[in-house]
Amino acid sequence: MATKIRLTRIGAKGKPFYRIVVANSESPRDGKFLEIVGTYDPNQEPAAITVEEGRVAEWLAKGAKPTLTVSQLLQKKGIAAKG
Repeated sequence: MATKIRLTRIGAKGKPFYRIVVANSESPRDGKFLEIVGTYDPNQEPAAITVEEGRVAEWLAKGAKPTLTVSQLLQKKGIAAKG
């Protein structure tokens, strides 16, 4: 099972809010996921990013690959995202 660390949208229309989740790569964007590892709120200034660094590091060690957007968010938080 290939896993990805990606965003899933939970915000209202015009007010985006995202969860950073670990999901099977075949699951739909807002569908089933394995674990919530953080949140991203682009509405705040500056954008608010919260991440459970230990859990993200464990999933990266297990082979989960972050999407481009999530890898950029992780870099802003100082977490090395290999993938």
